[in-house]
Amino acid sequence: MIISPCISICKSDTVTGFCYGCARNHEEKLKWKDKSTADGWKLKNLKEIRSRMQGWQLESFEKSYNFKCKNGISLEKKRKNELND
Repeated sequence: MIISPCISICKSDTVTGFCYGCARNHEEKLKWKDKSTADGWKLKNLKEIRSRMQGWQLESFEKSYNFKCKNGISLEKKRKNELND
């Protein structure tokens, strides 16, 4: 199973349509939610969205996505949970 690139920073740029957190567009987000989407497409899409990012955005994404893959929760969700405790 390939983990979704959503890192819980869900706000899209009005010009490009790309999410500030994961750099996906609306259609890509829908395709990730579709249970019939192949892992091959997801792996290719992960490479594509990374190519849209650079600098601090890419660094932040990689840190949060890696944390999510290891712990099952994004750093943003972890932060929000800690604030609510």
